[in-house]
Amino acid sequence: MTSPLTKLSLSLAGAALIAAGAPIVAASMGANPMVGGAAMYPSKDIIDNAVNSKDHTTLVAAVKAAGLVDTLKGAGPFTVFAPTNEAFAKLPAGTVDTLLMPENKATLTKVLTYHVVPGRLTAKDIAAKAKMHGGKAMLTTVEGENLTAWEKNGAWYLTDAKGGTSKITIPNVMQSNGVIHVVDTVLMP
Repeated sequence: MTSPLTKLSLSLAGAALIAAGAPIVAASMGANPMVGGAAMYPSKDIIDNAVNSKDHTTLVAAVKAAGLVDTLKGAGPFTVFAPTNEAFAKLPAGTVDTLLMPENKATLTKVLTYHVVPGRLTAKDIAAKAKMHGGKAMLTTVEGENLTAWEKNGAWYLTDAKGGTSKITIPNVMQSNGVIHVVDTVLMP
């Protein structure tokens, strides 16, 4: 049985790790990682967790507009590279509004499915793939094109088909049907 003092020590240690930018360690200690001000629960699916993140309201709206909610609530497993609202804000003015129009559903679906890789790939899995292939992991997306994952100075990045780069800011947010890695830039097929 864990004593209240031990629980408090673990909670304080977890809070210190999160403040220091170590969400992977905090998650492995039993704490639910915080994304967008909300705890992410490994017992919930990708959609049920994403709707609680205030940093992912644009992504959730896009997933709904593309008709992908049922897919991402499905059994999976899926690895989702989830752009934040700030990532969407980096796109040229009007891009998000244009993509959300019903007549652009096919394009929106293509962009969103480019952020999804079949299977449950943790940061450790991505690192192992990269190590086997000279430091770069090629990840085939649901959309069909590849993302390239690579590491620099302890951080992991993705390069998209257009040569754009996105940093994984919060890795290993475990879900009942996969894993989310929060990214700071929208990836383009």
